[in-house]
Amino acid sequence: MNTQQPLDPHGLGRVHFIGMGGAGMSAVARLLLARGVEVSGSDARDSAGLRELEALGATVFVGQAGENVAGAETVVVSTAIKDSNPELAAARAAGARVLHRSEALAAAMHGRNVIAIAGTHGKTTTSSMAAVALREAQLDPSWAIGAHVADLGANAGFGEGDWFVAEADESDGSFMAYHPTVAVVTNIEPDHLDHYSSAEAFYRAFDEFSDTIRTGGTLVACVDDPGAARLAERRRAAGAPVLTYGADPAADVVVSEVTPLGTGSSCRLDFPAAGERRTAELRLAVPGAHNVADAAAAFTAGLAAGADPVRLLSGLAGFHGSARRFDLRGEQDGVRVFDDYAHHPTEVAAALTAARDVAGEHRVLVVFQPHLYSRTREFAEPFCRALELADLACVLDVFGAREQPEPGVTGESITRFADGAAVVSTPAAEDAVAAVVARAAPGDVVMTVGAGDVTALGPAILSALARR
Repeated sequence: MNTQQPLDPHGLGRVHFIGMGGAGMSAVARLLLARGVEVSGSDARDSAGLRELEALGATVFVGQAGENVAGAETVVVSTAIKDSNPELAAARAAGARVLHRSEALAAAMHGRNVIAIAGTHGKTTTSSMAAVALREAQLDPSWAIGAHVADLGANAGFGEGDWFVAEADESDGSFMAYHPTVAVVTNIEPDHLDHYSSAEAFYRAFDEFSDTIRTGGTLVACVDDPGAARLAERRRAAGAPVLTYGADPAADVVVSEVTPLGTGSSCRLDFPAAGERRTAELRLAVPGAHNVADAAAAFTAGLAAGADPVRLLSGLAGFHGSARRFDLRGEQDGVRVFDDYAHHPTEVAAALTAARDVAGEHRVLVVFQPHLYSRTREFAEPFCRALELADLACVLDVFGAREQPEPGVTGESITRFADGAAVVSTPAAEDAVAAVVARAAPGDVVMTVGAGDVTALGPAILSALARR
């Protein structure tokens, strides 16, 4: 656990990012540039993101070599960077300070009150909603989020206000670095068992995260989730401030009357304000009960930050989603094609339930790509049960990402649990595209789902729909 207080960014010297083109690394680089820090960075290939950072003043290297870090006092890495990387080896040989991305982000937050948003599911959307809502509440927040947010114009930005909204990633334990004033825990469901030794270790990590809240700071937790509710009870028993939200009438912010509204949704919120209970309608431009829950989390975090509730509701009403979260890619021949980053069974079920709301009486057709061999092995049957919410789910082979293949772990590990013909194995992407296009009719919803390169199939599906 990282128990050190964040570094002052102005004491880092020149900061070099290894793998600066990635979403998380580019966000931190953007923030340090905004704080006047000299930044350089490299990536294996060129990208629009690198060129955006170059336009902001960063020195950019395409390709990685030891000489790129010459003169850098601080070098930033992610968990994906191996010890054999030539730039990391050169930095260590030169005695440069080496920081994990989370530590560099903590330095970028220096001097601000942090809202750190954690949880197995919903972090990106809740963080995006909170930043948009706080901006509407005229608090001019800074933010760092693991996806591009159209309403904010970027995945990271530095505002003039006192608050900093950060997505806090638990996947490698790095969410311990931020020492938040407000910590949000949306839910705790074991995942990333390639990093954590057991489900118990995963739960302990969230206990440790809650212990990093600054003295007098507030935990915001979903009372409907057993793990988050347990954290809330533990914090309250210790006399620490807690705000809960959820459908439970005992919550501080009570969510009720959740209603689908086409591609949007609404609910009623009962909440404390100015020493009394108030009631308001929350209307969203995004569908699904999971988005309602994320909005309630963002609203409650805003209350903890002292924001005006009416302005928070207005900001949430104007939120139009973040990249790869039920992201409309286009429409052809009356068929709408969406893309979603869901890569855990609970997330897949939430995305497909929202798709059902949007499709109404029409069908939901899915191309799903499992992400990580370890996750596919651990959750094969729950993935199948979630995918059975679709009328047709074509399951691709596993996107291994950082993992090496495991013998016997493939997309068929999921489909062998299927009770009918709705969930089928289609290892070749072109076959999956052909299958959903052949079935799709006007009014249907087609989704590409997963954290890998399945997102690239959206345009292919739209093109095939246009040709037929």
